[in-house]
Amino acid sequence: MDLKLKIWRQADANAEGKFVTYPVHNISQDASFLEMLDVLNEELVTNGKEPVAFDHDCREGICGMCSLFINGRPHGPDDSVTTCQLHMRKFKDGETVVIEPWRAKPFPVIKDLKVDRSPFDEIIRSGGYVSVNTGGVPDANTIPINKENADLAMDAAACIGCGACVAACKNASAMLFVSAKVSQLALLPQGKVEAKRRVESMVAKMDDLGFGNCTNTYACEAECPKDISVANIARMNREFLCAKVT
Repeated sequence: MDLKLKIWRQADANAEGKFVTYPVHNISQDASFLEMLDVLNEELVTNGKEPVAFDHDCREGICGMCSLFINGRPHGPDDSVTTCQLHMRKFKDGETVVIEPWRAKPFPVIKDLKVDRSPFDEIIRSGGYVSVNTGGVPDANTIPINKENADLAMDAAACIGCGACVAACKNASAMLFVSAKVSQLALLPQGKVEAKRRVESMVAKMDDLGFGNCTNTYACEAECPKDISVANIARMNREFLCAKVT
């Protein structure tokens, strides 16, 4: 495959950025999107040019680092996959592929396609954990949890914090991410003790960091690589309301 890549290049958050066009040739349809970028960077380095900066880690679709906006969609044209699991067979020979970083004020550009997603870490630090001292690790079957709640908690815990929900939302809302982290604990007995403090702290931190409000466009759910449901947002809103009235 031969492709034309229009890639956003930006030195840092304070610099002006621009699209730069790069041709790539003889790309295998079985290659992943990041492998294709590796081929480009090898060519750039060989020619004495600066490679394109982009984030990646596990390349197995479980860490959320590979945050790229490809042809107008977070993680690209495939559904329910991260960028590292996106394969070049989803593109056509001769196609122009536009590659950008996440576009959100709370995620400033570090360089090129890399953005600072540490605000998500700040939200987790504000309350997305269980800090109650429960002693030693109990046997798994000593705390009864009905299957429905266990399944819902596991579904929420599947969120990898990639930020696609923020990138997809016209308001740069982090509600899907925060609600998933609230829900995975609110549904379990271990999370009940700190439920009120947790939801109030995490929502407050989300607002402080400048994320936008949810206006129910469902774009976050549609673009989430782990298919996190917007039902978690409704659950978080109920948790927040209960915390305020009690």
